[in-house]
Amino acid sequence: MCNPLKPKPYKIIEILKDTEHEWRFRVAFTEPVKPGQFFQVSLPRIGEMPISVSGMQSDGLEMTIRKVGKVTSEVFNLIPDSTIYMRGPYGTSFDFEEFKDKNVVIVAGGSGTAPVKPLIEYFYDNPDYVKSLDIIFGFRSPEFILFKDDIDKWAEKFNMILTIDKPVENWDGLTGLTTKYISELQIENIDNVRAAIVGPPIMIGFCAKALKGLGVENKQITVSMERRMACGIGKCGRCKIGDIYICQDGPIMNYEKAIKLID
Repeated sequence: MCNPLKPKPYKIIEILKDTEHEWRFRVAFTEPVKPGQFFQVSLPRIGEMPISVSGMQSDGLEMTIRKVGKVTSEVFNLIPDSTIYMRGPYGTSFDFEEFKDKNVVIVAGGSGTAPVKPLIEYFYDNPDYVKSLDIIFGFRSPEFILFKDDIDKWAEKFNMILTIDKPVENWDGLTGLTTKYISELQIENIDNVRAAIVGPPIMIGFCAKALKGLGVENKQITVSMERRMACGIGKCGRCKIGDIYICQDGPIMNYEKAIKLID
């Protein structure tokens, strides 16, 4: 009987450096993965961490990792052809059918842009799948912006709004929080809207409120619940809120359900 908590070794194909502290690691993993799911990524004798999938290719998958602690610091010492250990994928995913023929709004901030990247890439490759797509990305400042080339590419087909929190020198783009630009969206048929929000809980709350100000209901919103997952299989209870295990019942869930979770 196999141990479900035992990670397997995988080869790093490529490392892309988006910012000083956020890099993309492309790993030779070819089993099925869905947008919104996560892996438990580890290094022997160092530790383990949950990481969302930020891209899927025919020869592997992509994970965006931020250098914030002991494990991530060691991961940043790796080079292509190095071995990294993973188990998963875990958790729920975005339901593509939910967005079919809809006026889709995607709002994400900081590293929360990683989980929605595969979703946007699917819509880019299949532009007729959705009726319209508004993308709103918010970052702290220009040096924290992720996926710059992808953002430029997406802007060719969709309404791409990129903003930073406050005005800074040598930045001539948009400034202000994502909620400001949600309120400015021009959507003809509110009943046909489906929205996805990914970011810290406080951001999700304010963005959902801004969408509701346009007439969007909770049931039309999908969110990703950020939580420190440990086992990934609903056994340790570390991610439990009430009777919900975020590692299994989430991280992707309808806001109608998420808004009732009290930590």
